Amino acid sequence: MNIVYAGSIAAIMGCGVYFLLSGHLIRIIFGVSLLSAATNLLIFVAGRLQSTQPPVIGPGSEVLDPLAANPLPQALILTAIVIGFALVCFVAALAFKAYKDMGTLNTREMTAAEAEGSPYETGEKADG
Repeated sequence: MNIVYAGSIAAIMGCGVYFLLSGHLIRIIFGVSLLSAATNLLIFVAGRLQSTQPPVIGPGSEVLDPLAANPLPQALILTAIVIGFALVCFVAALAFKAYKDMGTLNTREMTAAEAEGSPYETGEKADG
């Protein structure tokens, strides 16, 4: 069963990288979202899926039962969900601003910085 999980996570990550390498900002946003979801699934699968015993230390014991669910991946996933959502919101706001300023979402058509020229070419000869 772990090979099915690994294959599906790899497929989601592959789709995310494919979208991320696209030249369109909306696809890039989808790629960031897919990579975030695949990372969350990877952390979730790493924390044992079969355990149904809650991660609670019983009375009279000082350590967690080895068959209990691991609470660390669950806490990491909650943090990663918030960070991933914030990153997607930031990239969406950045894409909206880029569309508003440049009138396109295609990264190949965003050439405003190239029209300014190189910051290293000042036209003066360097002394030396």
